[in-house]
Amino acid sequence: MGECIGRKSIFITGAASGIGAATAKLFADRSWFVGLYDINEAGLKKVAAEIGEENCISGKLDVRSRDDWKRCMDDFAKATDGRLNVLFNNAGIGRHGWFEDISGEDNDAIVDINVKGVINGVQAALPLLRQTKGSRIVNTASTAGVFGAPKLAVYVATKFAVRGLTEALDIEFSNIGIRVTSLMPWFIDTPILDMGAKDGANVKMSDMIRESGSEVYPVELAAERAWDAAHGKEVHYMAGKMAERTRFAARFMPKRLKKQLEKTLGPRT
Repeated sequence: MGECIGRKSIFITGAASGIGAATAKLFADRSWFVGLYDINEAGLKKVAAEIGEENCISGKLDVRSRDDWKRCMDDFAKATDGRLNVLFNNAGIGRHGWFEDISGEDNDAIVDINVKGVINGVQAALPLLRQTKGSRIVNTASTAGVFGAPKLAVYVATKFAVRGLTEALDIEFSNIGIRVTSLMPWFIDTPILDMGAKDGANVKMSDMIRESGSEVYPVELAAERAWDAAHGKEVHYMAGKMAERTRFAARFMPKRLKKQLEKTLGPRT
């Protein structure tokens, strides 16, 4: 475990892979001290080895567990002398498929991790954020939080919730010196694109993306936008040109966007 001496610090959930891992590497490269947290301990060890043990602290964290949050935040505070510049609520899961094909248990997990996990994180981190000047919360939402995408209904609902929570807390925390922003990526080349209606499903979201010819952006692009979200003046930070275009279309051409999405549905089987 490293020590945060004279460095800014960031606490990252979902840090074992994808956007979380890429963001950890980018912030460490820019001399930040990084807290790596995930349920995937093997992935955490790999990321920690890549950025250097002296630059990080890591721990197993299930974002649904308030006890896990308290334990991990207490350990992080010891390593950073009670300071936290950025909380990056990034952990998330999804299921892709017709609404009726996704189980209630899977829907519960999506809501618990994507929404309750973010709320738990804010509650756990708030004492450290309040005593760190210029601190910030960055929540990973999605372009799915801009317009309802088919076969992702519950996932979309959670990302709309994260977007709304971000906007509300950015106002509410303005008088205690804490900014709250969101990262809203288009499709990023991460393991979440392998989501199906259930674990082991034959049809994956990545198949649909490839068939449609849609853009898939490198994870490094999302990490750069996470950096912007941790430093910029806006509330929402789109990652990828398609994310920007979708935000524009959702605002100014919603009927056209809806028709385009309806064409991607295909037959029910």
